[in-house]
Amino acid sequence: MRRETGTPRDGWEKTVEGQGLAFQRAVHPKGLPRPYWDESVHYVFGMDEVLALEEQVEELHSMCLRAVQHVVETGRYADFAIPEWAREDVARSWERRDGHLYGRFDLRYDGTGPAKLLEYNADTPTTLVEAAIVQWFWLQDTHPDGDQWNSLHERLIDRWRALDLPPGPTHFAWTSADESGEDATTLAYLQDTAMEAGLATTAIAMEDIGWHEEDRRFVDVDGRWIRSVFKLYPWEWMLGDAFGRSAVRHATWIEPLWKALLSNKALLAVLWELYPGHDNLLPAHLDGPRGMSSYIAKPLLGREGASMRIVTPSGTQETRGSYGAEGYVYQGFQALPSFDGQRPVLGAWVVGDESAGLGIRETTGYITDDTSSFVPHRIEQQ
Repeated sequence: MRRETGTPRDGWEKTVEGQGLAFQRAVHPKGLPRPYWDESVHYVFGMDEVLALEEQVEELHSMCLRAVQHVVETGRYADFAIPEWAREDVARSWERRDGHLYGRFDLRYDGTGPAKLLEYNADTPTTLVEAAIVQWFWLQDTHPDGDQWNSLHERLIDRWRALDLPPGPTHFAWTSADESGEDATTLAYLQDTAMEAGLATTAIAMEDIGWHEEDRRFVDVDGRWIRSVFKLYPWEWMLGDAFGRSAVRHATWIEPLWKALLSNKALLAVLWELYPGHDNLLPAHLDGPRGMSSYIAKPLLGREGASMRIVTPSGTQETRGSYGAEGYVYQGFQALPSFDGQRPVLGAWVVGDESAGLGIRETTGYITDDTSSFVPHRIEQQ
């Protein structure tokens, strides 16, 4: 693994925006010295590295599924801040093996040892358009004989075909509270993959989903029965909404309700309990740092690196935010590796239960947040 510099393509801004990255300006805070999509640099991997990482990712995913089974068997829902009224519904969703689509592992990796799991974005992961489409076309333009860890598009289509969905169109729902357009663009891309798979689809804002009390069903703005929904709307928000009790028992949701356990950072502590000392895990606990001299406190339901606290012998760093009411997990801290002063996080994608691709975000700090840039990658030809 190494970081290389290069010359951006002429007119790259128009190119990437035409490929779906129209939100690249809105999603990135103004005044930063580099753009959100930065193709002046890229990372290069050996095929042996990629094959090893793929294997580690699939093992991590299997471990996470085992963790869900453990939580359901032991009833540890309180550790995940699951409301009491929803716990049986989570169990039933898991026992039915309600179909799931995709997820993204965030990994620490420096090219010299096993990747370390930082967290699992298993409910509403984004950066998908960048990883699946934009960096693929960058590769074709700049390294036409090259390769990339990227089978996302094809695997998404195949996965849609494999899901057992009820009849009628699948609704694709985003929240109109997203002002950057990232969620809407991600949703439109996923809707395209579903249509390529042969599904009938229609788009809707979460705020426009109605509840028909007499018929006990969800309906869209045209009064059509909503039977299946892909949502870019977190389960923790849904469980806190007025319609949450109806949502867990009516309609087929993608991602399914059991994914609320995987998108919660309490998962990190459960994994460490089940697989203590595993090469791909960092120590993690729910009841405090337990004597760790270097650790990071992460809110169970935080986003974009907000409300975190890094504690090391040399001092403490904190990020702003309003998360943490549900509690924290305390994870052993290993600084992200530095490549030319930038610190990458590998976003390794899973579609269904299989490894499917890689996206990289990097920043100068220890926490990847909304100031981070997305950079492409390629696999070096042997």
